Amino acid sequence: MKVRISTRRSFTRAKNILIRGTNWIGDAVMTIPAVNAVRNTFPQARISILAKPWLAEVYRLCPSLDEIILFHDPGFHSGIAGKIKLGNELRKLKFDAAILLQNAIEAAIITWWAGIPIRAGYNSDGRGLLLTHSVQRTTAIRKVHQTKYYLEMVKALGCQSAEANVHLKPGKEYETLSETLFDEHGIGRDAFLIGIAPGAAYGPAKRWFPERFAAVADRLMNDFSAQALLFGSSADRKSTDAVQHNATHQLISLAGKTNLKETIALIARCNLFISNDSGLMHVAGALNIPTVAIFGSTNPITTSPAGDKSVVIYKEASCSPCLKETCPTDFRCMEVVTVEEVYETAKSLLKI
Repeated sequence: MKVRISTRRSFTRAKNILIRGTNWIGDAVMTIPAVNAVRNTFPQARISILAKPWLAEVYRLCPSLDEIILFHDPGFHSGIAGKIKLGNELRKLKFDAAILLQNAIEAAIITWWAGIPIRAGYNSDGRGLLLTHSVQRTTAIRKVHQTKYYLEMVKALGCQSAEANVHLKPGKEYETLSETLFDEHGIGRDAFLIGIAPGAAYGPAKRWFPERFAAVADRLMNDFSAQALLFGSSADRKSTDAVQHNATHQLISLAGKTNLKETIALIARCNLFISNDSGLMHVAGALNIPTVAIFGSTNPITTSPAGDKSVVIYKEASCSPCLKETCPTDFRCMEVVTVEEVYETAKSLLKI
């Protein structure tokens, strides 16, 4: 990839580096190899990441980072005045360089206002002139997996490579936290746990049918005398409630009842995870939990989960991947994903 450099300053002298993280959980997981590549290249530098509060827990599991700076939008960094405030706060921290993993022009404006002399990233969203090191975002690079997308950008800037796979390794405190949560929600400490994430923030086109999630859960709970946990945010409660409504067994719904740290702690204790293409799917894959990932409107080539124990179920249709929020036709990409296939895939994963 070509890099346009409009400054004589070099990354090699950077001692205090800011990385602008992405805004979604799944994207945050997929940026970790790029963050590790920056650390490999600058082992002595102080590396901070600017991220929304709801993503902080993902980045806390990344040892390559020294500090997480919270970007409160919504909150006191909202609007033009809020962005100016944030820029002024960053200016005081005297960063040498900013690497913008987020593609938006906003990231370039904020770091320019903060007076950071080196501002690097893809030349997306019309922000090329605000960047001192602008990486061409080619048609080809948009078609690769997102981990490689971010990794190739920092490599184009001169960073050393890093392992493309993602590994999240929660410490002892997460295990202790999970035990507390088990007691709070009536989860057996020695139970065989099946995690299910039937929601998807982007829209209904990414969601497999609740009655089919329920049918798979019932069969697996019978097979393994298991408990099933329904994961998601408060916005996913319609989906989790629909799964419970269609299930014969009682499932434990955690939707909207746990923060991201608590969710990670519980997913790490699951024996199996079944999910639509979602942020929690990426978390489960990175935790190396056996994961069945159901894709419909989105492209597994670019956003499949990490982990050696992840299997994608995707039935290519003439209209997929459409990347639309709502299916404009007959939802055929999800209709052809059967209960039997998901069930058999889950069982095969558990035999590995």
